[in-house]
Amino acid sequence: METKSSEITIEHQPTPEQLQKLGVYSWDIWTKEASKFPWKYDSQEICYFLDGDVIVTPDNGQPLQMGKGDLVTFPAGMSCTWEIKSDVKKHYSFD
Repeated sequence: METKSSEITIEHQPTPEQLQKLGVYSWDIWTKEASKFPWKYDSQEICYFLDGDVIVTPDNGQPLQMGKGDLVTFPAGMSCTWEIKSDVKKHYSFD
């Protein structure tokens, strides 16, 4: 199942085969405690959430909820606000 806004794509519960094909488990890991902060993507990021619950609100956009088990693509050039509800741990890769 996929959720898509004009900017962010969220794939809920991707298959292990899909994650393997992307090489997700060889990507770096980022962790962050519950917090709220602005963020701008200079390049596209794809990430896979191992833990956490987050609401990301693109500037002038609708909030999107994402977290554990989600494969998310953030487009280059997007500005947003991250609100981490529970501590995040994710694999990530920038294009």
